[in-house]
Amino acid sequence: MYVVDSKVTVPDHKAEDLISIYQTRSRLVDEQPGFLSFQLLQNEHRPGELTVHMEWENKQAYLTWARSEQFRKIHELEKNYPDQELQGYVPKVYKYEVVAT
Repeated sequence: MYVVDSKVTVPDHKAEDLISIYQTRSRLVDEQPGFLSFQLLQNEHRPGELTVHMEWENKQAYLTWARSEQFRKIHELEKNYPDQELQGYVPKVYKYEVVAT
């Protein structure tokens, strides 16, 4: 299994706006071969710290998605958030190979 986490920290008062965006996400990734799950995580002590957690069957499935037209479309939408402040926050991406369960 391969895990990709994208962590972003926004001001606490913007957290609900960002959560709302993910609650209405396009779900294009859900249709991708090898995709297993998506969760949006919120730090219980720092509400403005949010992590997109995605699980894939393997690294190749993720890379195929990351190089796809659907991936480009979704990330192009991020440049058009109605909230100008949210456009400026760039997530840090962490990638993991699951080595034990």
